[in-house]
Amino acid sequence: MKLFPLKTALISLRRNKTRAILTILGIVIGIMAVITVMSAGQGLQGFITGQISKFGSNLVVVEIKIPNTSHVSPQNVGGMAYGISITTLTLADAEAIKKLPNIKNNYPILMGQQVVSYGEENKQVMLWGTTESFNEIDTTGVAQGRFFTEEDDKSLANVSLIGKTIQDKFFGGEDPLNKMIKIGRQKFIVIGVMNKRGSIMFFDLDNMIYLPIRTLQKKIMGIDHIIEIENQVYDNDIADQTAEEITQLMRQRHNIADPNKDDFSVMTMTQALDIFNTVFGAINLLLIAIAGISLVVGGVGIMNIMYVSVSERTYEIGLRKSFGATNRNILWQFLWEAIIITLLGAIIGLILGIGLSFLIAVVATAQGIGLSFVINVNSIFLAGAFSFTLGLTFGVFPAVSAARLDPVEALRAQK
Repeated sequence: MKLFPLKTALISLRRNKTRAILTILGIVIGIMAVITVMSAGQGLQGFITGQISKFGSNLVVVEIKIPNTSHVSPQNVGGMAYGISITTLTLADAEAIKKLPNIKNNYPILMGQQVVSYGEENKQVMLWGTTESFNEIDTTGVAQGRFFTEEDDKSLANVSLIGKTIQDKFFGGEDPLNKMIKIGRQKFIVIGVMNKRGSIMFFDLDNMIYLPIRTLQKKIMGIDHIIEIENQVYDNDIADQTAEEITQLMRQRHNIADPNKDDFSVMTMTQALDIFNTVFGAINLLLIAIAGISLVVGGVGIMNIMYVSVSERTYEIGLRKSFGATNRNILWQFLWEAIIITLLGAIIGLILGIGLSFLIAVVATAQGIGLSFVINVNSIFLAGAFSFTLGLTFGVFPAVSAARLDPVEALRAQK
């Protein structure tokens, strides 16, 4: 293929800079959106996966669930959010599960909210009730002081540990150990400060106060049930088998014959990560598709502008044909114009998309969200290839239209 049509296309684009820039802009926005969405999506997925992995891969989790729903279904999640209470999971269930052969240790969880006061500070705070086993399984550890003991739990002791965010909010630079805080109407002594745990799904795990679970049950919430049991296994290779054993034990204890009536769910961390990655992958794909629509819109814009260009340059096309230009010369001139526009748009869009992705990662990190700056090389090649194909596809119709113009009729177009 000769380069003359390419040179002619470049000359034509220089003569119509404003039109070319406006056409390029649509492609720039589309490519930038796709790169940014893909980068942010992959960074966010990696961040959340890392946060979930902090809890350990050798865990089998038992959670309350609304009967006749899937654990991850909107009905279950929405029902829990609107306050539907499942009160059948108990500390006795945790003790029974602990006796299974592959269970090394476990800890129950109960969560609630209450107004916490210290000095002039009064804030609504999340309360996390658990047992001594939490400190044995979880890798967070205690930064100052000590964790509560089994005796503290059984005696309903008014002892508490605070997260780093709570320490900053209520105490600032003051040493919180052995200070008295008020939770609701009761006073609790601060016996420890947890190491920084970070966030999961944008929920600040350091913005909590940790209490013995029976103290939270009896003295603050007035209930007997719990919401979750985290079970540490000896052999993670048979975690799925252990999950099935837990399921059968729970159905027996809760007198459930029909699996659809399960008021609990059992899931390994591997299964939880697989579900998360599947759901997040689908969401990410949807966002990319939405961003891709802007690319298609940009392509349609190219086609419309090229048709306008053909219409305005009808006489020029006729003149070139009268001097010997072939249909192929005319075809490639207009195709090159479309391709150059899309490739320039792709390059600028890539640069801006990478820059915007980096900026998002920096801002997110500054806000305490450890969002990694991730650029997949495949996404760059994909964007470039898609842009080239887009220019070729949407440029071919006006190019063919221009090539098929009759030179005599085209010359008559000059007024």
